[in-house]
Amino acid sequence: MQKVFNLFDFSQKVNYKTEILAGLTVAMTMIPESLSFAILADFPPLVGLYGAFLMGIITAIFGGRPGLISGGAGATVIVLIALMKSHGLDYVFGALIVAGILQIVVGIFKLGKFIRLVPQPVMYGFVNGLAVIIFMSQLKQFETTLNGESVWLSGTPLWTMLGLVALTIAIVYILPKITKAIPASLVAIMIVFAIVLIFQIDTRQVKDIASVSGTLPPFHIPQIPLTWEALKVIFPYGLVMAGVGLTEGLLTLNLVDEITGTKGSSNRECLAQGTANIANGFFFGMGGCPMIAQTLVNLSAGSRARLAGIVGALTILAVILFAAPVIELLPMAALTGVMIMVAIGTFEWTSFKVWNKMPKSDIIVMLVVTAITIFLHNLALAVLIGVIISALVFAWENAKRIRARKYVDDNGVKHYEIYGPLFFGSTTAFAEKFDIANDPEKVIIDFAESRIADMSAIEAVNSLTGKYAKEGKTVYLRHLSQDCVNLLKNAEAVIDVNILEDPTYNVMPGNN
Repeated sequence: MQKVFNLFDFSQKVNYKTEILAGLTVAMTMIPESLSFAILADFPPLVGLYGAFLMGIITAIFGGRPGLISGGAGATVIVLIALMKSHGLDYVFGALIVAGILQIVVGIFKLGKFIRLVPQPVMYGFVNGLAVIIFMSQLKQFETTLNGESVWLSGTPLWTMLGLVALTIAIVYILPKITKAIPASLVAIMIVFAIVLIFQIDTRQVKDIASVSGTLPPFHIPQIPLTWEALKVIFPYGLVMAGVGLTEGLLTLNLVDEITGTKGSSNRECLAQGTANIANGFFFGMGGCPMIAQTLVNLSAGSRARLAGIVGALTILAVILFAAPVIELLPMAALTGVMIMVAIGTFEWTSFKVWNKMPKSDIIVMLVVTAITIFLHNLALAVLIGVIISALVFAWENAKRIRARKYVDDNGVKHYEIYGPLFFGSTTAFAEKFDIANDPEKVIIDFAESRIADMSAIEAVNSLTGKYAKEGKTVYLRHLSQDCVNLLKNAEAVIDVNILEDPTYNVMPGNN
């Protein structure tokens, strides 16, 4: 019972000032982003803020690790745009509930650990792609609407925007060199905010995106018919969203593990993320997942505990209920500058340093994942393709490593000692090692330094023993595991397992 209720590590030393300031900074950067994504998907603006609050508070308390920030992430919202246009908001909420259930299932069955199979080049590509997306999304702040069309800013508005963004970037870059007592991002936002108010500078503000004033998230049961047809509509979207959310979330969790030198719980994160998305489906939120940009803002502000995430979520709720008139006056230039610095900090610049040292296959994987992330905004697909390419390269490289040491003993028996894994990729090379026509009547194939890894390998061995049998020759297979012995029991061969070296194996009697 103690582990169930042990939500917080009370032995951890918490710097309350740092955590609270980091939480405020996270909230300031999350509010305009959540509003922007909600408007992009044609959701009511408050649906974005409700999503940021619900995802933030639930995952901050119950999530897989401290320091991880969740909210209405663009990666998951983009998945739901088509459903919103075709069936409306209630179907979106239904898809969120389905996604949440699937994520909880992943957590219950402890499948989150499979994220460890993601190779480092895929991680590089994923992070670099996200950094580019974060940067490119900020360019929209340099656009305005003219006669119903989006055009680039020009003249005084452009120079004003550029100047304020440059000032924000300069503060975020220089202040940590002087002091880290206060998060540089928050200081930059406050200074630019004060300059705009004092000098009455005409520039874009949060209120120009949407109003952020509202009430507590209302309870709402999605108005969807409980039919097979409705499930067929929402399930594919829920499945994709669950996959995208888990992929981005668990990769971000791994990134935080690496930065902080601590270890989080991927399965606990799956459970928390799923619970939060279900809550979004019933409380008018747009759902989401861990957000790498806000997480890096949080970590760069010095946060290492859960408190910052809780403060950030409660700040968003307080803004909705009480502080909307003030927050709506924040200049978008300040928030844009902070997010640009986040993009620069997100990019794995070390990937360029090891460029010449990486195998060509790893470079290709990294570039492919980066490109898919940037152009398709489908993080799950990018990671999946990266893992598949890496797996195929690995299979090809290991297929070339299988070899055989051959010799004939004093009794005239030919020995083949196999080295390297025998699996689907190496079966052809394995078969080419044998001289069936010229081999003596007795042949021993020794798998002490090899392993039969899959069904293709078993079929290759079965086929080989059959070919020897047709030539009237007997083959002994040594050092096979018991499962392989059982699968090969119908082969026309004698299986001889050395019981002294493999005491857990049973000996299959031979025909002498």
